[in-house]
Amino acid sequence: MTDSTAHLMSQIGSQLASQLSLISLNGRRRPGPPALVVVAHGSRDPRALGTVRALLDKVRERRPGLPVHLGHIELNEPLLPDTLAALGTQEAVLVPLLLSRGYHIKRDIPEMAAGSRVRARVAGALGPHPLIVDALHARLVEAGWRTRMDEPTRGRSAVVLAAAGSRDPESKLDTNRTAHLLSERLGVPVVPAYATTAAPTVPDAIEALTARGRDRVAVASYFTAPGRFATECAQAAPWIASAPLGTHPAMAELLLHRYDQSLSTRGRMSDLNGTAGPAHRALAV
Repeated sequence: MTDSTAHLMSQIGSQLASQLSLISLNGRRRPGPPALVVVAHGSRDPRALGTVRALLDKVRERRPGLPVHLGHIELNEPLLPDTLAALGTQEAVLVPLLLSRGYHIKRDIPEMAAGSRVRARVAGALGPHPLIVDALHARLVEAGWRTRMDEPTRGRSAVVLAAAGSRDPESKLDTNRTAHLLSERLGVPVVPAYATTAAPTVPDAIEALTARGRDRVAVASYFTAPGRFATECAQAAPWIASAPLGTHPAMAELLLHRYDQSLSTRGRMSDLNGTAGPAHRALAV
């Protein structure tokens, strides 16, 4: 038996086991768990869609039997309204694949859910959270960041946390918090900077750090997948630049954590079509 055949048989076995687990001893079907709908932004870069799909495969591997679906806010299919329409009146937890609070989480996603028949609740942004810091740290190490430095080297080193940016002030607060957590992990200054909308820009942040004697500046990509902004920020790096968070295992764990966190709150699933109250948002950490 080839490795690919063995992997396929293992997948089939896992799927069969998960289906049998929904059958009780009296032969009746037990109700399954609410679906997890991962809500991605969407991108014109084809690498982004492939990355998101691979990340969802990692989520499924960690939670066999959990229905995992993908919906996009724009640019890519399936769009979120189409994904929700296919779910009918099922229960679902919508977990944004977004790193900070902003208009999409506060308005776009709840409104799309409210226009469906799904009994849904909307989780909060993925960040800030220690699991994201785990992924950021790992990506920097992959790019060449040394975990052990002498004091002179540490005194010359710094990181720019390159994010997309938003006009929402809470988004900036979330990114600042992530930068603080990463700085604590690395033991060097970490300055948040932005590809669009907010200030400072990545080049401006690099210039400011260099003026302070920090001439070993790394750029940490605070993006969920490859795309134009991530590429442009990496190109501005004077030293090393890490890859986007992508399919790092911590990202799959965090999506499931936000899902579980939403389900663990008191009260029944919020029906966003107006019959059962407002949408729920999970806590930031």
